[in-house]
Amino acid sequence: MTVTTTDLFATHEELLNSALRAITERGYWSAYPESPSPKVYGETAAADGKAAFTALLGKDFPLDQPADEWVAPEQSPFGIPLGVRYPRTSPDALIAAARAALPSWRDAGPRVRAGVCLEILARLHKRVFELANAVHATTGQAFVMAFQAGGPHALDRALEAVAYGYAEQTRQVGSVVWTKKADTLAKTYHLVPRGIGLVIGCNTFPTWNSWPGLFASLITGNPVLVKPHPGAVLPLAITVQVAREVLAEAGLDPNTVQLAVDTREAPIAKDLALRPEVRLIDFTGSTAFGDWLEDNARQAQVYTEKAGVNTVVIDSTADFAGMCRNLGFSLTLYSGQMCTTPQNLLIPAGGIETEAGHKSFDEVVDGIAGAVRAITADPAKAVEFTGAIVNGDVVDRIEAARKMGDVVLDSAELAHPAYAGAVVRTPMIVKVTDGYGSECFGPVTFAVPTESTADSIGIFRETVGEKGAITAAVYSTDESVLDAVEQAAMEVGVHLSANLTGGIFVNQSAAFSDFHASGANPAANAALTDGAFVASRFRIVQSRRPA
Repeated sequence: MTVTTTDLFATHEELLNSALRAITERGYWSAYPESPSPKVYGETAAADGKAAFTALLGKDFPLDQPADEWVAPEQSPFGIPLGVRYPRTSPDALIAAARAALPSWRDAGPRVRAGVCLEILARLHKRVFELANAVHATTGQAFVMAFQAGGPHALDRALEAVAYGYAEQTRQVGSVVWTKKADTLAKTYHLVPRGIGLVIGCNTFPTWNSWPGLFASLITGNPVLVKPHPGAVLPLAITVQVAREVLAEAGLDPNTVQLAVDTREAPIAKDLALRPEVRLIDFTGSTAFGDWLEDNARQAQVYTEKAGVNTVVIDSTADFAGMCRNLGFSLTLYSGQMCTTPQNLLIPAGGIETEAGHKSFDEVVDGIAGAVRAITADPAKAVEFTGAIVNGDVVDRIEAARKMGDVVLDSAELAHPAYAGAVVRTPMIVKVTDGYGSECFGPVTFAVPTESTADSIGIFRETVGEKGAITAAVYSTDESVLDAVEQAAMEVGVHLSANLTGGIFVNQSAAFSDFHASGANPAANAALTDGAFVASRFRIVQSRRPA
């Protein structure tokens, strides 16, 4: 099958225009339904997607890239036998192919690139259940979360990046005849991509965290190497497969997008990151490697999302039960293995005021712990919220945190009814007075007694200012407190949520309305997704001739 690039843009122009409106209006809008219901996707969609996923297991993944060898690095947190083998291509070959693909992709222009990117997203959406199974199996996310975060929500973020990239490239004319008195010049403004992009994926959210950078680089004319985490290759392998199919059918070089697979024993991320041809790097993961990239990959524009200390300031509440339920769910979701999960609960040692009267520090912490217990009481239901522990490092952090203070709520092992090999842990809450200033990724929350709400705000400002955060929250019935915490949040550059007691949680961010991370504190140097996330991926080079 072949498609024309003109047809692709025309096919998806209405969707692009809707996305362009959405990034300016910032209201609720989503292009891809988040419910996996048969009423939305069809009666056989779930079964067909599961069958397509199952058909990939234990085989060579069908990807038309040269292979020096085939590797199968993934181990499922659920114990699902994956055994998918991927072509490992040498960095030299990847770089050479990407360099060869760059001119045609650059010269295609924003309209063609937009059409191709949107067609890739459309085909990924058609395989959303297959992707959901891949995300579920490789990350340990419960299936519904894997479907939503790994599919529709990730697609929305990718579309958002395409919209921002298209807007930035088309905000001015491509050429003009310029006259000043007796002089007339024909001026042309060339959109020049930075060079080869490198996307370094993470284990926990392989599509949600990788697609924005991938599509931001593609829409702005840069070929991309996709380097998945060795534990979560399949979702990004499917992504690359689809991208290459669309590119080839459109008469473009499929090597505009390539898969760069490695193993834990033989990593290639550093090698690729230091190549002079690599001019863009998108990374989500540990602070140590993110800092290394920023310090060493000087030839590239580096976008990082690293670790942070997400903080909740609890001053007072008009809905104590709602606050506890909301925070309890936030702590339980995916066993706290989200960059947006709250870690530090800053609570005055003297307690707080609520609609039900004064609550002591212990009563506040017990209320939140009770909400977690309620969510995790039935193991069969609990695992649909907790998922599985992604790797052994998380278990080690749980054990270390147990020794840091008084354990208010211990982390318990749960047996997964569907996966005997799954490692499942419930959230832990520990009362501490120190040691909470660094991220403890996983189902660990620190309840910190403070001298007062003013002291809580000071601790919030200090810890987030030093270590960064992706999210922050505050509970208070006092407008002056809400204003003070909002001011502190602006100073340290973290997004703030206030008085969440219903069905919206601090963990969540909505594409086209919420920015994910701010790029204004040490946890991340970029935001998903704003103009700055795409604008530096290309440059405008001008030429002038007498007219």
